[in-house]
Amino acid sequence: MEKVKRGERLIAMTRVLSSNPNKVIPYQVFCDQFKAAKSSISEDIAMIERVMATFELGEVATVTGAAGGVRFRPMMPANEAHSFIQGIADALNTPDRALPGGYLYLSDLLSDPVMTRRMGTIMAQPCFDLDVGFVLTMETKGIPVAMMTAEALNVPLLIARRSSKVYEGSSVNISYPDGKGGIETMSLARRAVMQGQRALIVDDFMRHGGTALGMITLMKEFNIEVAGLTFMLAQEREQPLTDLPEWPLMTFTGDGIDTPMVVQPAKWLKDFGETAS
Repeated sequence: MEKVKRGERLIAMTRVLSSNPNKVIPYQVFCDQFKAAKSSISEDIAMIERVMATFELGEVATVTGAAGGVRFRPMMPANEAHSFIQGIADALNTPDRALPGGYLYLSDLLSDPVMTRRMGTIMAQPCFDLDVGFVLTMETKGIPVAMMTAEALNVPLLIARRSSKVYEGSSVNISYPDGKGGIETMSLARRAVMQGQRALIVDDFMRHGGTALGMITLMKEFNIEVAGLTFMLAQEREQPLTDLPEWPLMTFTGDGIDTPMVVQPAKWLKDFGETAS
């Protein structure tokens, strides 16, 4: 391999880091790839870190220790995140979004990869240091935003299903109250999780909380600790659904039947931005 110019090396290293979010990459990987001294790679990392911080493109940090290296975490500035979510909330507050039964039309938003990636980045932001082993969601509408959250955290996505599938092997099945007076079922393959992992629950919509509570119950069957819950849209409540941390991107008031649903960005977005700054 010909000697790589520094500018080319910086571009390539930035690409590698951004393509492997929340993953610690040893310095030696870059030394071997570009046939460069560790001192040169350290200077490159320092420059990338400075540029990322200056333009608020994400967080590049050096991790010390035997398994150390450099790690990139996708971040969105608090004001940008709040403005982005405010734009979605404004769109959801238009009359043509209302559906019978007190629901809102979300499918076009959840099918947009650019939009769901940005939502996933915001959802992952308070969870980077929670030692999450996987993201858990319920089929099917929550899958896109859960996948993007899992990508930002660099962990697998597990999908709980309403019934077990033969191609997933032996499964754990539970019945849980749906929060509306009915009973639903939920299933997850036994080999999907490993002991000692922690789960982050992600879903698109939460009103009564039945599905979220069902996923928490399902994790108890696997002896898995739930680190927190995050939703694209959740009903505003006087008391939290559980004693676990919750990070909805948006909250709504009204039932959409007797009173119109009003959507607004979740309060934690502003508080988290102020704390981070």
